[in-house]
Amino acid sequence: MAASTDVGKTTQGEAKFSVSGPKEKTTILKRRYDKSGSNSNETVSRKEAKLDRSRSCPYLDTINRSVLDFDFEKLCSVSLSHINVYACLVCGKYFQGRGNNTHAYTHSVFEGHHVFLNLQTQKFYCLPDNYQIIDSSLDDIIYVLNPTFSDIMIRKLDRNPKLSRAYDGTTYLPGIVGLNNIKANDYCNVVLQSLSHVAPLRNYFLREENYYKIKRPPGDQAFLLVQRFGELIRKLWNPCNFKAHVSPHEMLQAVVLCSKKKFQITEQGDPIDFLSWFLNAMHSAMNGTKKMNSSIISKTFRGKMRVYSRKIPSVDLSEAEQAKLIETEDYQEKVFDMPWLYLTCDLPAPPLYPDESRENIIPQVPFANLLTKFNGVTEKEYKSHKDSTMKKFELTRLPHFIIIYFKRFNKNYFVFEKNPTIVNFPIKNIDFGDLLSSEARSQHKNTTYDLVANVVHDGEPAQGKGSYRCHVLHKGQGKWYELQDLHVADILPQMITLSESYIQIFEVRKDIPNPLYNPAGASEVEEGGVVSMEVSGTDGSENNSTEEQK
Repeated sequence: MAASTDVGKTTQGEAKFSVSGPKEKTTILKRRYDKSGSNSNETVSRKEAKLDRSRSCPYLDTINRSVLDFDFEKLCSVSLSHINVYACLVCGKYFQGRGNNTHAYTHSVFEGHHVFLNLQTQKFYCLPDNYQIIDSSLDDIIYVLNPTFSDIMIRKLDRNPKLSRAYDGTTYLPGIVGLNNIKANDYCNVVLQSLSHVAPLRNYFLREENYYKIKRPPGDQAFLLVQRFGELIRKLWNPCNFKAHVSPHEMLQAVVLCSKKKFQITEQGDPIDFLSWFLNAMHSAMNGTKKMNSSIISKTFRGKMRVYSRKIPSVDLSEAEQAKLIETEDYQEKVFDMPWLYLTCDLPAPPLYPDESRENIIPQVPFANLLTKFNGVTEKEYKSHKDSTMKKFELTRLPHFIIIYFKRFNKNYFVFEKNPTIVNFPIKNIDFGDLLSSEARSQHKNTTYDLVANVVHDGEPAQGKGSYRCHVLHKGQGKWYELQDLHVADILPQMITLSESYIQIFEVRKDIPNPLYNPAGASEVEEGGVVSMEVSGTDGSENNSTEEQK
């Protein structure tokens, strides 16, 4: 039988045509076996040489940590692409790719910069030689790029009074770090700084494992807000920063995107509008529902109130007509429960002229007087173009953190005015239990609160003319600090009460028990309500600008 011939691709060094007879086939297999054996030995030796080179890169001393900044968006500085981006550890710029003819490769050849970090995989490479660098001395760069916190570290945060030293030699307190004002985002900075000192919220976002498994629909952008806020919190509390300030660039870009440009970096907005939108957007992005414990936002800030509402007839009607209307069903008192995320306190109108003794030039009002609005007794009239309504508010559930908003700005058709009234508030031991009914108070284990954050507005009321700053308490040192963008300074507690406060956050004190607490009669306050209703307490109406939760 004639021997057949096979035509096919073979290993390098073999004939392209081979005879498939019995003897020839044995010879070819033997040659293949020998060649594969020698190739494997060469491969092993090459891998060992490459591994030695990976562990002894000669360019590690060219890394310049003082120019490294991972706060900005991870985009290539040439192509503006966010795919496969590397950071040059010599000049701090971002470039795309690693292979031949890529921007990172070209930069390494022309500039002589050889050490690069893949911002996604967090691996180091040497270009243009294109081998991975393995060295434990680079771990500090990875930690600055993506700080991580263990449970032990988180528990020590509020007890640690020690200062940290940045790479440039400046000292700072973790958590008391300036935020860069890119153009006009000071209204966002004060809210983010204040929320970073709300312990349950901070502890939740310091551990990425708490929220990275949350599932969202494909193409959903809302969860980007959660991711960016978590990254910002971890950078603010990072004890190993290279610099003593943080830029909220990526966080603010997520805000602009998710709010559909309602809140801008280039235009100053209202902190209370941003805070209200931010809390509701975060609650929605974390699949929050009507239930009380459906998200960390609801669990931390959500309270409940009972609203008593009744219409009153127009004064233009006669007494007989008014009496007839009062008897109808529409004019009977209605009672309904409502959730709230913050309480709005109305400031009294400032006097037009100072009194005779010239003592009333700067009007003042006690904080307790403003809180009487929520005691269930004080009635206030709210007018609309159709009719007038009398409303009373009674708190039924106090959250762990209470946000108070002072309605300081008044806008009408002609002017935008600011009320300069100073609120005299205590910093410690404020008992909100006085606003509860005896039945509701017996269900609360603790009703005493301390101030932890205070947002202040300075300057004129017109947009862009004033500025915002905030005061926060560092529990580890027991000191108050004033933060205004990059400016950080300690401040006496007595000076805080002299400022024109705009937003305040109070934390419950668990070491002071409620004397009227009744464990036997206490029960969890009924769950329900729609958390997306932003109840300000000023007019008792819901802000319908946010979408209703599930």
